[in-house]
Amino acid sequence: MPLNIVLVEPEIPQNTGNISRTCAVTGATLHLVKPLGFSVDDSHLKRAGLDYWKLLDIRYHDSLDDFFKKHPEGDFYFSTTKARRFYTDVKYTNDSFLFFGKETAGLPKWLLERYSDRCVRIPMKDGARSLNLSNSVAIMVYEALRQLNFPI
Repeated sequence: MPLNIVLVEPEIPQNTGNISRTCAVTGATLHLVKPLGFSVDDSHLKRAGLDYWKLLDIRYHDSLDDFFKKHPEGDFYFSTTKARRFYTDVKYTNDSFLFFGKETAGLPKWLLERYSDRCVRIPMKDGARSLNLSNSVAIMVYEALRQLNFPI
């Protein structure tokens, strides 16, 4: 698998549906870390993902602890508006895991501190809070795939 997308406690089903679609068409594995702010049977989630669900490799984790027990090591990158390094300044690998936090709060502070050297950001105009989650995922996924010569 060329890439892993990790959504930590996503809250908005439409965003997760759009991200699911991006993962399906690129071959990326989607990891959802609970608690989720919606049911996986939510009609908005399914509608946003349309008929791409059959193409999706999706994995559920009960918590970040559960995730890291299953994946103790990896080429981890953490998306945050607080990072100094741009998402284009790192070299992604076939084993990269791109982490994104929930829409209202981002990734947990302890996680960003623990992996401060692995934090990246998408450049934005000063004063802007952040991009939409599904847009951020798409931007970073396609940069990683570009670096990997689009193995899809």
